[in-house]
Amino acid sequence: MRATGCPRPVLPLCASVSVLGGLTFGYELAVISGALLPLQLAFGLSCSEQELLVGSLLLGALLASLVGGFFIDCYGRKQAILGGNLVLLAGSLSLGLARSLAWLVLGRTAVGFAISLSSMACCIYVSELVGSRQRGVLVSLYEAGITLGILLSYALNYALAGAPWGWRHMFGWAVAPALLQSLSLLFLPAAATNETTAHKALIPLQGREATKPELERPHYSFLDLFRARDNMRGRTIVGLGLVLFQQLTGQPNVLYYASTIFHSVGFRVGSSAVLASVGLGVVKVVATLAAMGLVDRAGRRTLLLAGCALMALSVSGIGFVSFAVPMDSGPSCLDRPNGSRHTSLSEDLDLLQGSAPPPLPRTKEAERESVLLMIEETKLGASAGDSTAKPMLAVGTASLAPPVPAPGRALLRWTALFCLMTFVSAFSFGFGPVTWLVLSEIYPAQIRGRAFAFCSSFNWATSLLISLSFLHLIAAIGLSWTFLLYGLTAVLSLGFIYVFVPETKGQSLAEIDQQFQKRRFTLSSRPWQNSSSIQYRRIQAHAAS
Repeated sequence: MRATGCPRPVLPLCASVSVLGGLTFGYELAVISGALLPLQLAFGLSCSEQELLVGSLLLGALLASLVGGFFIDCYGRKQAILGGNLVLLAGSLSLGLARSLAWLVLGRTAVGFAISLSSMACCIYVSELVGSRQRGVLVSLYEAGITLGILLSYALNYALAGAPWGWRHMFGWAVAPALLQSLSLLFLPAAATNETTAHKALIPLQGREATKPELERPHYSFLDLFRARDNMRGRTIVGLGLVLFQQLTGQPNVLYYASTIFHSVGFRVGSSAVLASVGLGVVKVVATLAAMGLVDRAGRRTLLLAGCALMALSVSGIGFVSFAVPMDSGPSCLDRPNGSRHTSLSEDLDLLQGSAPPPLPRTKEAERESVLLMIEETKLGASAGDSTAKPMLAVGTASLAPPVPAPGRALLRWTALFCLMTFVSAFSFGFGPVTWLVLSEIYPAQIRGRAFAFCSSFNWATSLLISLSFLHLIAAIGLSWTFLLYGLTAVLSLGFIYVFVPETKGQSLAEIDQQFQKRRFTLSSRPWQNSSSIQYRRIQAHAAS
């Protein structure tokens, strides 16, 4: 059977909507890393005020994940994206023209709401609009756009570091990809799904079992997500399991420690900043592009399983190395008198303590160097999977093993660096793009927006919890055991994916829906087979009996 597709002119437009949406998302997540220091100098922000400013984006994103699903299902995916872009425009104007902390927080909250709403609607809209052969690539383009947006934000942060009011321009440039995405949407249909077409795609597989689409079109309430009807509970297990394990593997926190690992292998401040931000960003882009090429060939399950296996090995490797080699980037904030402070932007922020006036303006090169230092120690892991990244925390550990000779120590530190690169790559071609692709496929169209938003809210909340618990976990069990715990979680996620997550490559959304309706998840169930024909022959035999 030929896979349903979409007209050729639609494919470039869908690709542009996906990649521009991701570009906006990634840019807004990472731009604060370069804008925060100029904002501190301009407004004299205290550490708690900086926390508020960074966290306000998360507040808006959580709000969107709680209410955005109803908006997506009631008003449509296209309207949700356009509405999100309008909110983004308003938030960017608030940020660009802000003259007080209140306007900055309001703008960041609006931007967080906008990118969260748009990200959910964009993945669903593209997955519904294109055929099964293009769906994996085009939805994964969103993740590629996120990594490109992060790189773009770092480049602009550096270029605008010494410019007068450069932080206003940093926030303002986010409007450009959003406007281009809105322009592309004007040439695409508002309704992404067609019940009759989707129904006809099932007839060759189901024979005479097919029912009339319009007469028996189901309606779902939010509570149906937790009921056995049409195996909605099983779908929710798959969705929540993926987003929870995506965060519980500690990917954001491992990246927070990235600049320490770069510094430990001999890179100094300037080089470490560039490598930690741009270098890891390039690795993420390459791995995401590889996932785009493999997701419709190797399949979703294969990428998830391979990615989790590599994540377990690499993060465990970092843990074992840290037993022998201390990777200390400076005093931990846990050792400071003010233990309640959970931000560690740069040691330069010590000048915020007390009531001293802001420092005098510095030269352009000095300003750029400060921003580079800020980029080095702030959220390096912003992406669809680690969207609540916070500034990196300086963590110190004591070596639990006898001192290693210098040549051996250098080898172990380079091993830690290799493990870090492997970990980033594994996440970027596994959990990073595939989680959101699977979520956009497994739910019926009538509740897809609310279900996607429900799972997304758990993603944001869990990422926040993992980020806030990082220092306390290290204080309790140590850095090495923390990384090994993340490795164990990756092994558990490997088992979850093997048992619960089906293969959906090469199948229409209607076919996937039918499979879930006829299948019940149990702990003893075997993995789903790749051949949809085998699955539908089973359904046919069941109906005959």
